[in-house]
Amino acid sequence: MRIAFLGLGIMGAPMAANLVKAGHQVTTWNRSPGRAVGGAVAASTAAAAVHDAEVIWFCVSDTNAVEDVLFGSGSVADALKSGAIIADSSTILPSASLRFAQQLRAKGIEYVDVPVTGSKTGAENGELIFIVGGSENVLEKLHPLFAAMGKKVVRVGEQGKGVAAKICMNLNIGLIYEGLAEGLVLARKLGVAPEKLSELIMASMLRSGVAEYKLPVILAQDFTPNFPLRLMHKDLRLMLEAAKEVGVQLPGTEAVEKIYTECARNGHDDDDYAATITVLEKMASLSS
Repeated sequence: MRIAFLGLGIMGAPMAANLVKAGHQVTTWNRSPGRAVGGAVAASTAAAAVHDAEVIWFCVSDTNAVEDVLFGSGSVADALKSGAIIADSSTILPSASLRFAQQLRAKGIEYVDVPVTGSKTGAENGELIFIVGGSENVLEKLHPLFAAMGKKVVRVGEQGKGVAAKICMNLNIGLIYEGLAEGLVLARKLGVAPEKLSELIMASMLRSGVAEYKLPVILAQDFTPNFPLRLMHKDLRLMLEAAKEVGVQLPGTEAVEKIYTECARNGHDDDDYAATITVLEKMASLSS
C-alpha cells in the first residue's frame, strides 16, 4: 500500500519504520527537517509526501499542528485526490476532529481518528493499541496497517470517539501517576524508603500498569522521555477544554495540571512526565 507518514517524533518514527518492514511503500515528512526512516522516501513538503498516496497517516503534536498541515499554506487537503484516507494518530480535541472530518468529506476524502496507547516501547515493537473512531468500512481498509504497527484495535464508535476515549485514558494515567508520586513523597517524608513502598505496591492491589512502568523510572531518577511532559501537559489541557465544552467538572485534573505547569517552569518539558515528582519533592523540602 502507498502510505504518506506525516510526523516522525517519538511515536511516529518507529510506526513508520514498522510499515516499511511490512513491505509498504512509505513516504515520510516531518515538520522539523533532518529526520528520516530507513527504507522510506523523505519528502520536502507535506503536499509532496501525499502525492499519489492511498493512505495518509498523521502523528503530529497537537490540534493546531494537524489543522495547519491539513488546511494551511501548501496544505495536504489541496494536494489529495478524492478517495484518499487520512488516519490521524495525533491526540487532539474531539470537536476539532469532527470539524476536520466534515471539511475533508466535502472534498471526497475520508478522515478517521486512530490515536494509540503503548508508549515508545510499544511503537518500536509494533505492539501499540489503536483506539479508533470512524466508519467501519473505512477502518477495515486500514487493518493491514494496524497489523504492522500494533497488537490490538478497539473501535469505540464513530468519528471523534477514538480521540475522546484516548484523552479519557490519559486522564486516568495522569491521576494514577499523581497518586503514586504523592504516596512516594509522603512515604519518604515519614521515613519509609521508596524501594520498600514500591515493593509493597507491586505486591498488593495497588499494582498497576502505571506503577509497573514508572516505579523503576522514579527509583533511578531517570526521566529520559517515553512520553514527554509537554505532550501529557497538552493532553491535560485538552481534557479540560473538552470537559468545558460538554459541561463536566474535572477538579482532580485541574489540580494535576497545575503540577505540570510548575514542572514545565522548572525546565522539564522535554523530560518524561514522571518528572512531575520532582515538583512534589521540592514542595516537601526533599530536594532543592
